[in-house]
Amino acid sequence: MTAFRTPARGRRAAALAVAAALLSLVGCSSSSGSDGSSGAATPPGMSSMASGPAASGSSAPAGATRITITDFMFSPATLTVRPGAKVTVVNQDSTVHTVTATGDKQFDTGSVAPGRTTTFTAPTTPGTYGYICTIHQFMTGTLTVS
Repeated sequence: MTAFRTPARGRRAAALAVAAALLSLVGCSSSSGSDGSSGAATPPGMSSMASGPAASGSSAPAGATRITITDFMFSPATLTVRPGAKVTVVNQDSTVHTVTATGDKQFDTGSVAPGRTTTFTAPTTPGTYGYICTIHQFMTGTLTVS
């Protein structure tokens, strides 16, 4: 005796296969209990901590030492700090970014996960230091040390 397949039985089997695949994908993408950090070590001279929302703007108020990353942009685009100042970097974007000095690599935050905060020490030599996100090199900024 030969098994007889109807079109309805084939559609039902296909629907079950699709449903099973979707359920397995949903189960794999669950992130409950995760803080979103990559688990990578923090480079020496840097500190990493969770942070809430931070203010952002196009220009830094006097004495500010914060760079906020939002919508694939550094804010402020130009920041002036004292030599050796601690600069806080807040990633309010939806992806990982870096703040890395161009040229002589005077500072580099390493990867900063979304929703995370890190700090770096500004160079002690006065001058103007360009920086980029090494992952998204169209993101640029300037740190002026004076």
